[in-house]
Amino acid sequence: MTPFRITEGHAAALMRNNIDTDLIIRIERIAQLKRGEFAPWAFETWRYGADGKEDDAFVLNSHPFRHAPILICGANFGCGSSREMAVWALEEYGVRCILAESYGDIFFNNCLQNGLLPVTLPRQVLETLADVAGRGACLRIDLEKMLISGDEIDEIGFEFSASARQALLRGQDDISQTLEYVHQIEAFQANDRRLRPWAYPAART
Repeated sequence: MTPFRITEGHAAALMRNNIDTDLIIRIERIAQLKRGEFAPWAFETWRYGADGKEDDAFVLNSHPFRHAPILICGANFGCGSSREMAVWALEEYGVRCILAESYGDIFFNNCLQNGLLPVTLPRQVLETLADVAGRGACLRIDLEKMLISGDEIDEIGFEFSASARQALLRGQDDISQTLEYVHQIEAFQANDRRLRPWAYPAART
């Protein structure tokens, strides 16, 4: 996956609580589409009206927030079902970082496995950032320094798990991190097979 170090640009404010994964990508689309095809359907319920046309009142349909790399959201973002496709839809749409008060646990982990940075911030800070972003100011998210900056704000620090931070900086998901130890794993398996041959299926002839 793509390493995350710094992203900067316009930030779209969706300051609503409990935005669930079905709002991010509808369940019907999961059965119809494959990876790489989700971007047009991210936030479909809000982006399009009953006639299929874009709703000009929705922030992601307006300049300069269309395909904004940063979202500013409320509490419990990504709650609901555990569909990884919600993260795929956001990533394919162009989102690289989410700033929210809290997240659905599984959604948060799915972000880490796909190179999308989920930052947790207090409500008051989010409201300030949403106000600044709504006036068109750009934000800069620096994961290495764990800082948020912009022309109209003082630098804001944020906390992030050291192990998750390193994985994002290196562009590694859980599988690629595990594969760094493939030689140790193979050595353990060979030794364990010798010590406990009964635990392994016999070779078929």
